[in-house]
Amino acid sequence: MDKKINSLKGRRADILSSSYTVKSAVLLPLVNIDSGSSVLFEKRSANIKRQPGEICFPGGKIDPTDKNPAQAAIRETCEELSLSPQDIELIAPLDIMVSPFNTIVFPFLGRILKPEKIVPNPQEVEKVFFVPLDFFIQNEPILKYLSLRVVSSPDYPFELIPNGKNYPFREAKHPGYFYTWNNETIWGMTARILYNFITLIQQE
Repeated sequence: MDKKINSLKGRRADILSSSYTVKSAVLLPLVNIDSGSSVLFEKRSANIKRQPGEICFPGGKIDPTDKNPAQAAIRETCEELSLSPQDIELIAPLDIMVSPFNTIVFPFLGRILKPEKIVPNPQEVEKVFFVPLDFFIQNEPILKYLSLRVVSSPDYPFELIPNGKNYPFREAKHPGYFYTWNNETIWGMTARILYNFITLIQQE
């Protein structure tokens, strides 16, 4: 047993319970327009099953063939915007997002070097649009909260815990950020990742 315990020396920590989570990677893409940086957003196709018509960053599920999350973010961006990896400059990883919905998102900051080559994949992307970075620096998002409550399964073993069915499970507050640009609403995980990025650059 000591041998097994000692084998953990030098181990890199993972995220607890990550084995049953969906791991995704996204790119927060900057584009130079009119001598300034803008942020590229996608509007998802109305024909896809998951979150049709919503605003997002390029990205998707990490495949087993991806060497790391960064490669997944670049691969997905290339597939969705008809680019090649050479068209994308990877700048830095952003903060990993662990959602309460069994999802872990690895965001990356990047720059699209040749925006004139962008052709949205119509199977996934209805359109792309650009918002000046200064807009997000100068305008705070709307911040509202969702309340997340515990709902037990029918076979939950309440008899094994103190107070049984009267156990005082906590209620969590989940922040939601909202930006509006030309009648498009940026919200959800996309807005949280964006807000985190804006906070980081304002700290520098």
